[in-house]
Parts: sequence; structure tokens; C-alpha cells
Amino acid sequence: MSKLDLAHFEQLYPQDTRLEEVEKILSFIKKGASCQIIGLPGTGKSNLLGLLSYNRSVRLKHLGENQKWFHFVYMDFSEVKKRNFADVIKFMIVSLSYSLSERNLKEEHDKINFFLSEVKNFEDDLILFQALKKSLDYLAIEKELTVVFLFDRFDQYTPNIGEEFFSNLKILRNRAKYRFSCVFSLNRYLTELVDPLVLSEFYEFVGENKVFLKLMDEPGLAFRLRYLEKITGKKLDLKLHDKILELTAGHGKLTRLSWETVLSEPARVKDLEKLLISRGSIGGALFEIWASLTSEQKKDLTRSTNEFLEKIGLTKNGKITIPLFEAYLKTLTPQISQTLSYDLARNEITKGDENLTEKLSPSEFRLLKFLLVNRGRVCEKDEIIENVWRDSKTQEGVTDQALDQIIYRLRKKIEDDPNNPKFIQTVKGRGYKINDS
Repeated sequence: MSKLDLAHFEQLYPQDTRLEEVEKILSFIKKGASCQIIGLPGTGKSNLLGLLSYNRSVRLKHLGENQKWFHFVYMDFSEVKKRNFADVIKFMIVSLSYSLSERNLKEEHDKINFFLSEVKNFEDDLILFQALKKSLDYLAIEKELTVVFLFDRFDQYTPNIGEEFFSNLKILRNRAKYRFSCVFSLNRYLTELVDPLVLSEFYEFVGENKVFLKLMDEPGLAFRLRYLEKITGKKLDLKLHDKILELTAGHGKLTRLSWETVLSEPARVKDLEKLLISRGSIGGALFEIWASLTSEQKKDLTRSTNEFLEKIGLTKNGKITIPLFEAYLKTLTPQISQTLSYDLARNEITKGDENLTEKLSPSEFRLLKFLLVNRGRVCEKDEIIENVWRDSKTQEGVTDQALDQIIYRLRKKIEDDPNNPKFIQTVKGRGYKINDS
């Protein structure tokens, strides 16, 4: 491959990068199912999706020559996190067109561009979705391609997700059948980020199909180190290499930043742990991990075994697996304020210094916002349902029991001990309230 042909860094990775994870993702796709990729920030979820989209040798490794019948469409949803749904549909069509161009599928690219040109000046969701449907019909039915939408950083979009998103995905799946799948890149389960009533339209296709990203991918890390040594012209001392892996547990971003730090040091490193934690970029990566956890998960880091933390590899048998992260936690200043508050101007909910907004599903956010705005008084269940789901077509599906379940999920995200809540109080036979602070 010439330098001119290189458009994406993921093209350079060896074909056995993320071997187990790629194999598991493809096992779902081959069945016409969708799945979730779940892992800590910085473990390489974007990189994994990039391998599927841009690395032909990886596709050949897992699919053989049949890889030509699988078309992966990468979409970074952080680009549309605050856009309306019409813009999101356009984004999907443009991404589809661009992906075909990158794989030199000229005829297919021209066809999708034609569909796009017919609707590019429209802002109507229905008209735009017709173009997306025609695009998928053409590729999956006429061209017999299996089209896979790769939704990267999807959790940044979920706070604004509407009911139509998953219902439209279901329509696409019903038309293309087994030749259409979606892969969602997330920091936590989709069912925690999206209201069950909204996700229900697509749940049968994604459901419990989860792929957990391991902290360390040896082939990928070895490649990154070789690349760093090549561009810096420096060689990493073997003992320092092993010590960095010990401190970072092979966590992709932490390990790479640590290598870069050591390679840039002019003198011999005396206290590696202290040096790494003092660097702003590494501190930022460690904070990303901390900020991605719910209140309950933060408490469980040192309190007890947490199934989710074990699955994403942050703990093992109740102990933190990344020594550098454990050392970082000791540097954190305990929060003085743990007050829940709603900022009207920014439309954000915070708990002390922690921004909860992106950790809550849309219904959880609206519910907590309603309780905070009405802090100090009892909010009746009927009143909550009427106000929180006022503009929603799913209001009739929100029963008292469904409301109780949302309250339970909300408590798991904001309470230190969800079984003994200090924020959201239940008023038996009536509803809920948040006490005056």
C-alpha cells in the first residue's frame, strides 16, 4: 500500500488486532443481528470500528474473500449529538455515500449520491428517510451487500434521542432482513442510556448482544509502540516498557500516553508513577474513566464486587486492575458539595462537581429535572407522568410500575446507596420528592 492510498491510520494495524472482539461482532452480523461494544473510555472502541471499516486485511482474516459482500459504514455520532433528526438522517446517507467512495464502489456511490441529491434541500424527516430506505434497498436487495452501520460514540447522542430513531432502524432491518446490522459503541449498556419504551422498537435485534472490550490488545499495542519508536527515533527501555504495562494494565490510551511521555523525557526516569500522574494528558485520560462511572460504580470500586466493572475489566475479584488509576484516585479531593442541582441556562444536572447529564437517558433526565424544579414538595405519580412524558407518544405506556423502574434506574446512577436513597424520597401511596437542601 502506498502512502497516497493511506487515508486512515487503522489501515496500518496488523490483521490479528482485536481478534476476539472482531470475531464476536461478526458472529452477530452474520446472523443479521446488531450488537453493542462496551468498554472504558480510551480502550479503543473507535479504533475497533475503524478496523472493520478501513482495514482490508482484518476483514480478510475473519471473512475471507466474502468480505467484499460486507460493507461497513463508520459514523461518529459526536458530530450530530445536538442536531435534529433530519440532520441525523442526512448524516447517515452522506456517511454511506462516503464509505462507498472509499472502497472504490463507484457505481454504488453514484447511485446513493443521486438519492441524496433528490432530498438534500429538504428538512422533512419523512422525505429524507425515504432516501435512506431507497439507498438500503438498492445496496442490500439489488446489490446483495450486507450493510453494517457502525455508530461510534453513540452515548453522546442518546441524551437527545427521539422515539423515531429506533423505529426507523427497525423499518430498515425489516426491509433488508439479514443484510442489515448496527453496531453501537458505548461506555455503558444501551438499556441504561435509552428509555426502554424507545428502545423496544429495536430491542429484539440488539437486546443482550454485547461485546466487552478488553483493556489490553497485545498486537495493537505492539504496533503502536513500534510506530512511536519509528517516528521519534527513540527506543523504549525494556524495563520501563514492562513497568508501564504493569501500571496501565495495557489500557490503550493510558499506555500510549505513558510511552509518549517516557520517550519525550530527556533524563532517566526515577519515579515513573509520579511522573505519569503529573502529566495533564494522562490525568485527563484517568479522569475520563472516573467521570464515566455512575455514583454506585464509583462506590463499588472499593466497596464490593460490581458485575459491570468486572466485565469492562476495571476490577477483578473486587480489586482495581489499573494501578495507575488506583493511584490517581488517591489524589482526588473529596467533593465538599454533593447537592443535586439543575442549571436552567445550560440545561444540565449536576451532583456536586459531577455533570450527570450525559449519564442519564432522556426520560431519566426529564424526570430528575421535574423533581428538582419542584424540590421540596411531593410530586404525585400521575402528575409526573403527565408532565415528564407530556409531548411523548409513549405516555400511555408509562404505568406506575414503569415509573417505579425508571426511579430505580435513576437511583442507581445518582445515589451512593440506591437501597437507602438520600436524594429521591418515596412518599408511599402518593409519589416522589427531593428534599430541600
